[in-house]
Amino acid sequence: MVTHTPHVHAMTCDVEDYFQVSAFDGIVPRDRWPDVECRIPRNIDRALQLFSDHNTKATFFTLGWVAEHHPEVVRRIVEEGHEVASHGMCHRRVWSQTPEEFRQDASRARALLEDVAGIPVIGYRAASWSIDKRTPWAHEILAEIGYEYSSSVYPVSHDHYGVPDAPRHPHVIDGTSITEIPPSTARFLGRNIPVSGGGYFRLFPLSLSKRFIRKHEESDSYPYIFYFHPWELDPDQPKFENIPARSRFRHYHNLRRFERRLTEILQSFRWGRMDQVFLEQS
Repeated sequence: MVTHTPHVHAMTCDVEDYFQVSAFDGIVPRDRWPDVECRIPRNIDRALQLFSDHNTKATFFTLGWVAEHHPEVVRRIVEEGHEVASHGMCHRRVWSQTPEEFRQDASRARALLEDVAGIPVIGYRAASWSIDKRTPWAHEILAEIGYEYSSSVYPVSHDHYGVPDAPRHPHVIDGTSITEIPPSTARFLGRNIPVSGGGYFRLFPLSLSKRFIRKHEESDSYPYIFYFHPWELDPDQPKFENIPARSRFRHYHNLRRFERRLTEILQSFRWGRMDQVFLEQS
């Protein structure tokens, strides 16, 4: 394995299926989820094999729905030595919930994941980076119900999410015990640009994505965060019709190249779990 520096960065996977993404909320209602072909077991198996092949541990931000309907997936993640963290129950954006609804959702997801995994769940990632200025109560609630860190605030400007003036580095949220660990960004022309993974990793040339990571290693004292979804390893997933052109592009662009690109960064850099890469260094 080739590595460029001693840095260990954070590898993360948001465990949701192709039909559970926010862009398809109006295509596949949540009450239909049990009736749709679920490809999470197959795709998580592939992710776990890639991580095993490259001696990588990762954090899996997992829906409570997955623990409820496919507990074997959660158990396999734990058996392979990875961290299980929470992605909420059923991928509802935080700003679409009342504080009490959010409390119940985050609490139920954590309880289900801990029951199935048999280990403490201390991390949380909001669906679609949906903790923002509309949800000033979210971090306090996460702390009250037992979470220790969140990776939910993207410090960028985006049409669906983001807090452009939020800190780019890990920080404790004022008045709480929660450490917010934002996804990675790069500075360009005085603005933050999203470079942490997902659709951006499929959009940018691989050489540019690797350059972003190397630049982060040179200029920042904290680890880089990469994220992806299991469905990005699945170019043959069922495809939906009648979806907006922008959503279609964001979801399906370069899926056939994703596994090769992920393999390349697994080979080129060192990766670890969020809890070990960030919290054990503090």
